[in-house]
Amino acid sequence: MPLQKLQFKPGVDRENTRYAAEGSWYETNKVRFRRGMPQKIGGWVRLSNQTFLGICRSMLNWVTLQGQNLVTVGTNLKYYIERGGAYYDITPIRSTVTLTDPFTTFLGSAVVRVDDLAHGALEGDFVTFSGATAVGGLTLNNEYQISFIDEDSYTITAETTASSTATGGGTVTAAYQINTGNEIAVPFTGWSAGTWGAGTWGFGGATDAPMRLWSQANFGEDLFFTYRGGAPFYWDASNAVTTRAVYVSSLGGASDVPVIVNKAFVSDIFRFAFCFGANDLGTSVLDPMLIRWSDQEDVANWTPEATNQAGSLRLSRGSEIITALQARQEVLVWTDTALYGMQYLGAPEVWGAQLLGDNITIASTNAAVYSGNIAYWMGTDKFYLYDGTVQTLPCAVRSYVFNDFNVSQYAQVVAGTNERFDEIWWFYCSAESTQNDRYVVYNYMQNIWYYGTLSRSAWIDADLRENPMAATYSNNLVNHEVGYDCQETATPFPITATLVSSEFDLDDGDKFMFVKRMLPDVTFEGSTADAPAATMTLSPMENSGSGYNNPLSEGGNSSATVTRSATVPIEQFTGQVFVRVRGRQMAFKIESTELGVAWKLGIPRLDMRPDGRRG
Repeated sequence: MPLQKLQFKPGVDRENTRYAAEGSWYETNKVRFRRGMPQKIGGWVRLSNQTFLGICRSMLNWVTLQGQNLVTVGTNLKYYIERGGAYYDITPIRSTVTLTDPFTTFLGSAVVRVDDLAHGALEGDFVTFSGATAVGGLTLNNEYQISFIDEDSYTITAETTASSTATGGGTVTAAYQINTGNEIAVPFTGWSAGTWGAGTWGFGGATDAPMRLWSQANFGEDLFFTYRGGAPFYWDASNAVTTRAVYVSSLGGASDVPVIVNKAFVSDIFRFAFCFGANDLGTSVLDPMLIRWSDQEDVANWTPEATNQAGSLRLSRGSEIITALQARQEVLVWTDTALYGMQYLGAPEVWGAQLLGDNITIASTNAAVYSGNIAYWMGTDKFYLYDGTVQTLPCAVRSYVFNDFNVSQYAQVVAGTNERFDEIWWFYCSAESTQNDRYVVYNYMQNIWYYGTLSRSAWIDADLRENPMAATYSNNLVNHEVGYDCQETATPFPITATLVSSEFDLDDGDKFMFVKRMLPDVTFEGSTADAPAATMTLSPMENSGSGYNNPLSEGGNSSATVTRSATVPIEQFTGQVFVRVRGRQMAFKIESTELGVAWKLGIPRLDMRPDGRRG
């Protein structure tokens, strides 16, 4: 009988059973689709041997007027500028104080006690000492991480152990960096957590301690940034890359600068600095629905006057502003239940807001992206897009994603574009994970979805650099779409790429078919291995849903390795493989597990014959 083609629609369908999704792919990992055909994704390589402290949650790439190509790296512990693979600490200084004989050393111990009344430091904060004289054999002029004891003292760990128990250090300058934040959202437990105890005798209502989330934008070549719940900061790119950022309130001409902010933003065209979620004038209390903006072209002046354009407005739908993005003709602003569009109106109103969509959700501050004049975002149980109208984005893997999701870690969701392949990526935590370990991809040109496993905490596209860049949980950055292996360390590791089809009928699905031969159709173009190979597996069944490896298959699943044999004049590979499988339905799988392997799948064919109706 004629050869049966194994031809499937691009993308993955997990909204149906394996059999009801016939004609589609059902499982993917490290696989994408181009022009409808599946292929292994590109690999990644670490940016440099250097690492940073903390988990990176935010990145921004720009080029200064001097031609410096810079990337911000905002972690829960520090804020860095990356240049040429090196990380420069520009974390702002919270306070600087002068102390007298603050150190107490202990014989044979590297732990040093530091006394400073009302120091304001938290566990894990950083302090830099200068001007200290030796005490207990230690000279402590360096940066140290703080271990908290109480509000008037803390401990640090010196580079070596003390030679005696002593108190001293002379006149010491202590520069405290801004307080550090959490790696992840930490659910509150115990008395007063949740709604129990809410009222005058209990706090109630709190659900978690938030993780550190940064937001930043360019004000010209400079940097305007903050963390959620902090004050706004400013970094002047004309200074040395080692110069620390400062509080906006410390700039010349500063006036009524917000003291607590949830998100920093700068409008592209009109050059206003925005704070989304901020304290109102005359208060220090956060209003999570208030938007404030500075005078035009002046990041320091936030006092509304008849002679400037500083101002504010409050949104009404929702309980807090989550994020904002620059669109083509407006600024898009998401609250936890609505989407607004802000337009520049000129004096005296300056900026106005229009409700674009209501009864929506958004997973996190970093869950939205803007690409091709369309905004895409992940909600708490579905995906959305805005192209002039807010719409639910149909998703063929929606159940798969949201039925296995750690809802206590929505804040970790990060979205990014990969324009080279027309893709939107979202990274998220599966139900049993407290760090992003899964990804889901929407290909907007083909209108398809696929997914896999990959741990990334931040992502930026290849706008000003050659490749997309992501942050790992190993405290470094990696360049994506480089080669076909994982090169996060000095030793490369292979990327396992897997693709499994839905169940499909052999012939009419009624009688048994005996498959004796498979004709693969695959190319290994781009591989660096000497003999790249991929394994193709046929998994037959007696009936749909009956499971694989059943006794009716002679030997159960039948796998074959397809290997490239020549590259000129055209690429050649294993022409045919002989198998012995028997069933009514079948699933097909291709997988590669070796270093240096790249593959693109075409349309394999099966050679089979009828083999009766009974088992």
